[in-house]
Amino acid sequence: MAKNVLIIGAGGVAQVVAHKVAQNAGEFGTLHIASRTVSKAERIIASVRDKGHEVEFSAHALDAMDSKAVADLIRRIGADIVINVGSAFINMTVLQGCIDTGAAYLDTAIHEEPDKVCETPPWYANHEWKRREDVEKAGMTAILGVGFDPGVVNAYARLAEDEYFDRIESIDIVDINAGSHGRWFATNFDPEINFREFTGTVYSWQGGEWRSNKMFEVGREWDLPVVGKRTAYLSGHDEVHSLSARYKDADVRFWMGFGEHYINVFTVLQNLGLLSEQPVKTAEGLEVVPLKVVKAVLPDPASLAPDYEGKTCIGDLVKGTLDGKPGEVFIYNVADHKDAYNEVGSQGISYTAGVPPVAAAILVARGEWDVKRMVNVEDLPARPFLELLGKLGLPTRVIDATGDHPI
Repeated sequence: MAKNVLIIGAGGVAQVVAHKVAQNAGEFGTLHIASRTVSKAERIIASVRDKGHEVEFSAHALDAMDSKAVADLIRRIGADIVINVGSAFINMTVLQGCIDTGAAYLDTAIHEEPDKVCETPPWYANHEWKRREDVEKAGMTAILGVGFDPGVVNAYARLAEDEYFDRIESIDIVDINAGSHGRWFATNFDPEINFREFTGTVYSWQGGEWRSNKMFEVGREWDLPVVGKRTAYLSGHDEVHSLSARYKDADVRFWMGFGEHYINVFTVLQNLGLLSEQPVKTAEGLEVVPLKVVKAVLPDPASLAPDYEGKTCIGDLVKGTLDGKPGEVFIYNVADHKDAYNEVGSQGISYTAGVPPVAAAILVARGEWDVKRMVNVEDLPARPFLELLGKLGLPTRVIDATGDHPI
């Protein structure tokens, strides 16, 4: 029986997810999208129809912070698979709604609490992993962090484990956005979530323990396919916190590229206290959260798409040994902002985050990834996922001893 799909969220990533499930409607049953503001969901459906996809697609109003409301909607529409691409603050309530109904749960980022930044590692253990037993008892599948990073980069590590090494010594995840949106300053996804990633401690897993640094403290130049030489900085990120559990003996680091302009603006905002998640009172007695004020005055990331040009390069440099012989591979994808906009009306960052959960949903619907337990992406077979991603628009390439080639 075809699986009905519910998308929760109505931002740039949700738009990509909606277009991609519509393009692959034959894999699913009925399609649904829910948001607190139903008009945003309706606009996404209209953009799908504008591309000529005449599929059954319904919009719903939903307060996703209310797990009962989530469960009620799942039951009412008969959703079998829930793709959560809303704010990172709703993960646990949406997950609970899925546990209560038995629907499969997919998300693209780790859960966050609004009043906490950079909790004690490993981050998944603070929230999602505590529900492992509940998920298994419910007999449902929960796949965590199945965006690009986290998500695809986790599958790259698993591919290296399965096909290149019998011992992995290091995994360096590198994320470079070489695109330009033409705005004086903007973030590529939700500004509140974006800034929260970089205001706390930078955690990496090295030498079998957690190491801490400050943001922009450790940088290095990377020479990558297509985008060339770029400076990336050691950053804290979701996937380090699950990969370190599977690859305990390996060093696991995440590197993100930043230009000088971003660093300068970020530093000024942080030094002024404008990136704080803690409320303050104005002289007029109004209570405001500085970070939310900054979010309110910055461009909506979805609005960047029409003018975005350039490419992204995201990949894993994995080093290890096979039969005692050392080696390394770089497994990566290059995406184009303009191509993404022309296809689904979103910029490349949203595209790379939105295509993977649809590939995962297809594999769940087919039964290949319907594992009836909670997993991170590296816990699942990588090749079927990566091959399907290539068909959906995110091809994987590998640089190994034989050269640069598709997987």
